[in-house]
Amino acid sequence: MKKVSIFLLLVALLMLSFTGLASAQDYEIAVVVKIAGIPWFNRLEEGVIKASEELGVNAYTIGPSEADPAQQVRIVQDLIAKEVDAICCVPNDASAMVPVFQRAQSKGITVLTHESPSQEGADWDIETIDNKVFGEANLGKLAELMGGKGQFALFVGSLTVPLHNYWADVGLEMLEKEYPEMELVTDRIPCGESVELSITRTNELLKAYPGLGGICGFGSLGPIGASEALKAQNMAGKVKIVGTVIPSHAAPYLKAGLMQHGYLWDPADAGYALVQIAKLILDGGEVEEGMEMPGLGAASVDFEKKNITFDKILDITAENADLLGF
Repeated sequence: MKKVSIFLLLVALLMLSFTGLASAQDYEIAVVVKIAGIPWFNRLEEGVIKASEELGVNAYTIGPSEADPAQQVRIVQDLIAKEVDAICCVPNDASAMVPVFQRAQSKGITVLTHESPSQEGADWDIETIDNKVFGEANLGKLAELMGGKGQFALFVGSLTVPLHNYWADVGLEMLEKEYPEMELVTDRIPCGESVELSITRTNELLKAYPGLGGICGFGSLGPIGASEALKAQNMAGKVKIVGTVIPSHAAPYLKAGLMQHGYLWDPADAGYALVQIAKLILDGGEVEEGMEMPGLGAASVDFEKKNITFDKILDITAENADLLGF
């Protein structure tokens, strides 16, 4: 009888062990985007789904219907109540997310961000481009197209989106040194996440500044809206347009000469990397300098600022926009 009891105990312990292993693989990883349903974050979702299928985890995207920090906060609060394993977020307002991120961490939830370097309350921020190079490339290209001088305007998604404003900061600093005859006509304009608002703001700029020579748009819909405004006024090429765009979305504008150049990273890569690194951390793995990510190469890691950076900037032109696959 004693031998039977010991045998049954061992079987029970073994079953518990296997149950634990199975549950460890069934992580729930929520990726909170800025706005649900727009092309940029639809593409990011493709990367989330790809990683989810490869890793066998329950990863998905969720987001507000508009770029509203308060809605993002409520979504994260709901995810904390659900006791998800990891929350990945692309913040609309970095500061607004700090208390709710810290609450998630206090509950043992892994917190990752994207487009928010050195985010307070996050375990790591993950970027797929060198952000300084990216900001300088956009405004440098605009200056090149404008012959190094003239009036221009700058769109961002909002005044609280960390990365858009960082790109603007480093790009403007570069212009001041290298293209002193470039003139920013007004403060950066928060309209880059809406085609309609970008059309309105472009029309206002054209009226207020007849000599406007260019617009740089951070936020994937800003350059589209600016191009639409030029199209309506038969002004193709008269105002140079560059910025962050989805290639397939920008292709007709590039081919028509309404937009001159785009820069981007593949949002799917960002979604994929978020889920991969969340799984690594949940498994008890270590973030390491030079660690490899499929399709992205080796990472540069800032352990002090908690930033993980890959470098895969895409140049988008009339010639290649249809060939990039998204």
